[in-house]
Amino acid sequence: MIAVYKRELRSYLTSMIGYLFIFFILLLTGIYFSAYQLGAAYPRFEYTLSALTFVFLISVPILTMRVLAEERKQKTDQLLLTAPVSIEKIVFGKYFALVTIFAIPMLIMCLYPLLMTKFGTVSLGAAYTAILGFFLLGCANLAIGVFISSLTESQVIAAVLTFVILFAFYMMNGISSFFSEGALSTCVTFGLLILAAAIIIYTMIKNFLISAVICVVGEIALVIVYVVNSSFFSGGIQKILDIFNLSSHFDNFANAIFDVKGVLYFVSVIAVCLFLTVQSIAKRRWN
Repeated sequence: MIAVYKRELRSYLTSMIGYLFIFFILLLTGIYFSAYQLGAAYPRFEYTLSALTFVFLISVPILTMRVLAEERKQKTDQLLLTAPVSIEKIVFGKYFALVTIFAIPMLIMCLYPLLMTKFGTVSLGAAYTAILGFFLLGCANLAIGVFISSLTESQVIAAVLTFVILFAFYMMNGISSFFSEGALSTCVTFGLLILAAAIIIYTMIKNFLISAVICVVGEIALVIVYVVNSSFFSGGIQKILDIFNLSSHFDNFANAIFDVKGVLYFVSVIAVCLFLTVQSIAKRRWN
């Protein structure tokens, strides 16, 4: 893993991608810091970080699009897959290299609250709590980008898909508002999702009987639950969509609250995405 980590880190530091990522984050941070803290004399650095969450929509796709997609395109992934190292170590080595690049601007950001203390009273605890939450949010976005990059050999497709998914997560509050909180409409939506899942399963295993059984059993179970306790479905869509709302879990950190649930949420997102990345590579390796 150390060898993969050093190789990836060296590739970012010897090309423009790593420096472009660092420059882009620090540039936007400097703009917002100048406007809010230096210009308006606002003492809360966490307000600047809240306004910067959109930066991952642009920077993460650019940084992660090549991490695995380029290996597939240039066929160098065959060298990695046949090397005496596990797939887990390959994925973790590449991911930690990305986190290291992201940690560089984050370390520089840690100096901003100290700079603010020269001009007035600043709550350093609140500022560094927000910085921690911002770092975890970025790490979760990077993990999503790594997983998307493992699905294709085209860097452009990887970048576009990563942007679309991160944008959907970023706009999750607006998306959830389009759905009714009524029990019946929620039940119907879940029924359509079960049907879609059955179709996806059929495209994967090419077995109509198994797919049909899964669909019928799921729909029957859904109807039974609705008949027994229809209130169970009230607001169900909003609760499910909230799971994918990454930015909402950063809000407590931005409000100077060290949210243990938020930490566990971001760590879980990272773990799930890296696990799916390993499985994606393992499937291609056996094929």
